[in-house]
Amino acid sequence: MKYHPINSDLFIQNRAHFSAQMKPNSLAVFNSNDLYPIGADSALPFEQDRNIFYLSGVDQESSILVLFPDCPNPKHRAILFLTETNEHIAVWEGAKLDKEAAFKTSGVKTVYWLQDFERVFKEVMTQCDTVYINTNEHYRANVETETREDRFNAWLIKKYPAHNVAKSNPILQRLRSVKNQIELDIIQEACNITEKGFRRILEFTKPGVMEYNIEAEFMHEFLNNRSKGFAYTPIIASGNSANVLHYIENNKECKAGDLILLDVGAEYANYSSDMTRTIPVSGKFTDRQKAVYNAVHRIKKAATKMLTPGTIWGEYHAEVGKVVTSELLGLGLLDKADVQNENPEWPAYKKYFMHGTSHHMGLDTHDYGILTEPMKANMVFTVEPGIYIPDEKFGIRLEDDVVIQKTGAPFNLMKNIPLDADEIESLMNK
Repeated sequence: MKYHPINSDLFIQNRAHFSAQMKPNSLAVFNSNDLYPIGADSALPFEQDRNIFYLSGVDQESSILVLFPDCPNPKHRAILFLTETNEHIAVWEGAKLDKEAAFKTSGVKTVYWLQDFERVFKEVMTQCDTVYINTNEHYRANVETETREDRFNAWLIKKYPAHNVAKSNPILQRLRSVKNQIELDIIQEACNITEKGFRRILEFTKPGVMEYNIEAEFMHEFLNNRSKGFAYTPIIASGNSANVLHYIENNKECKAGDLILLDVGAEYANYSSDMTRTIPVSGKFTDRQKAVYNAVHRIKKAATKMLTPGTIWGEYHAEVGKVVTSELLGLGLLDKADVQNENPEWPAYKKYFMHGTSHHMGLDTHDYGILTEPMKANMVFTVEPGIYIPDEKFGIRLEDDVVIQKTGAPFNLMKNIPLDADEIESLMNK
């Protein structure tokens, strides 16, 4: 892996917190993701399942973690199953984790090779009453591919039909949404790498560059700073493309007078950052562009202050909508009649700001977190308001990642990334 080793205390604490929420005499199982084939002998780059990584730090395919806190054999209260390196694997792929390295990474003392899984698993299953299975129940999940975890769950239920089955997901949704300080430091590093990329493209951007040239500049900086690359598919949207919320073609020329909406973030150690900035191709905003930019900036400031412990996500978005409405009235995009006659199910401001303002962020860009429960300290949220005006051929979105504090305003992990319109212009023209 490119990233520096992570303190195994993080994974030891995560397992302890998860185990404390399990039913008596229960067992939980977590699998690595598959290597997904493209065709012939090609596969996509491996991405570890975030839950097994969260609980073990193991960043390797074909791995299994079993947690059984009440096991009568202390040796089997936490078990890792890994692929044993052989001469062929060592030559062609590089050696896999050995037992010592796995312990150093995860803090799990009991490590078996994968070929021993069914034998050991049968033993521990005879000693437990309930088994927790890992399912993806994120509110935005839309999975069409059968995963390794799906196949394992089907095998387990068929093989052991007399066991009670429970879900690990509700426990993980709550645990993963509140970050440990080690996690916050990792996310901060991802944000710092994103800052380096953004400062690089402020010097690089000018009329005539292609959107993919800007994407390449970001990737250059990310790779040079121990990141695998983008935490999600980057959006480099110049001109009217900014009004397509998930524009990812990144294949157009950046023309003088246009704006570029940059929704990009570096990953680091499997953790995400998520930044949006909007900059002028020519290095200077028009008066109209700056007026809209500053309106979005004010909305962002107001929204950020609302992210405090106890806040409910749905109520927060309703309050942000009121701020957006006020700014749109000031810009002449709405009038009082639009607001008075609006449909409460789709308020007038939604014509120009149609997405949400914030989402959880962490191991996943849209991270785990139960939106109907109050916000807590050490949750990480994006703040990303926007105003999109197809008739004027530009859209503006601004986004930072912030950590909710016990009291007061959130801490902005991206506070060092240029945001003020005048500072953007100054840096692009120095």
